[in-house]
Amino acid sequence: MPEAPGAEFWKNLKPLDNSQKPDALPEVYLSKVATDDDRYYVPFTETVGSRPLWINVKDNTWSDILRAKEAGLVNRHYHPHEVFAYTISGKWGYLERDWTATAGDFVYEAPGEGHTLVAYEHEEPMKTLFIVKGPLVWLDENGEPDGIFDVHDYIDMCRRHYDEVGLGADRVNALFR
Repeated sequence: MPEAPGAEFWKNLKPLDNSQKPDALPEVYLSKVATDDDRYYVPFTETVGSRPLWINVKDNTWSDILRAKEAGLVNRHYHPHEVFAYTISGKWGYLERDWTATAGDFVYEAPGEGHTLVAYEHEEPMKTLFIVKGPLVWLDENGEPDGIFDVHDYIDMCRRHYDEVGLGADRVNALFR
């Protein structure tokens, strides 16, 4: 139990014995993931960083906090699979859409969507939790494919950065599930 209960109605419940199957991996628990510590944000572009939270190599899926401390750009890209986003702070959107996300907003991106992700100037940095399923297909200015970025590229990018800033490349391995 993480901490002793006070007056909660469930205070006398006992935790389950053997709550995990023998071959199950433990959950990933990371505290204060929307930190302002620059070391945790892997440069994704010149203006946007990504803090990896969870990585699934088998399904080519990852979750991260995307952050831009000022106006930012994540280039044009296409998603052949769905993406989920929850805005923690700041302001962002897609040049191709008629909405702008701010703190508390949720976005579901259906498979088959291409867009240009931008972060706006704001008193708070743009921080958004993303769950990305499948690769990103980079697009040129005409919307034509111009490269692919998948989970293996993401892992390599994160390992190199974490090694460079002294966090250690192995920290990324702890996020695999």
